[in-house]
Amino acid sequence: MVIVVAAILASVSMALKPMQKRNAEIEKKQNILASVKIESTIANAEELYSEKIIGEYVVNSKGEVVEGESAFTTDLKVQRSKSPENRLLPVFECQTSEGLKYIFPLYGTGLWGPIWGFIALNNDLNTIYGANFDHQSETPGLGAEISTPMFQDPFIGKKLFDESGKLISIIVAKIGQEAPVEHKVDGISGGTITSKGLEKMLLDDFTTYQEFLKKKKS
Repeated sequence: MVIVVAAILASVSMALKPMQKRNAEIEKKQNILASVKIESTIANAEELYSEKIIGEYVVNSKGEVVEGESAFTTDLKVQRSKSPENRLLPVFECQTSEGLKYIFPLYGTGLWGPIWGFIALNNDLNTIYGANFDHQSETPGLGAEISTPMFQDPFIGKKLFDESGKLISIIVAKIGQEAPVEHKVDGISGGTITSKGLEKMLLDDFTTYQEFLKKKKS
């Protein structure tokens, strides 16, 4: 009986895998679109993605395009396990009513597990146009707030580089912490470790994209 039940469960799992994969792909497309302020549903996400995302490619730490690699299917967890100079870095380009935006996927660590997201930059490759973050197991009402508009919206308009061209990234500040206003957003009260994990994720990942950003701006 145990063998029969195990066989049935294995068969059901195999049958559901294609559906689970497609659902994950649709959710990812929705999150990419959300980073450029495009609302979508399960029903229309794929159509909107095909219409709005006009470019997908992978670059290396030198800012060079890597041929034969897929931006959409690049596994950020796998890439984060590599040294920065060996990582594949996905880039997405989106045409919006406000011009061309560049979208960068991010991956890091919160308090209880992985956190990730997408940051969209204006054509100056410095000013944040939109942000979308999510998590695996952060605490509801605390670190889990990174996935809410209340936390994400203040990123809009913030800068990654200072006037001299130095990468500052975004400082997710604790209460009372001083930081340049153009680089500062408020952290989550009671969610300091998640907030600082997200800050580190931004700095680490945009450091690896830095050469691409410089080349694209020049």
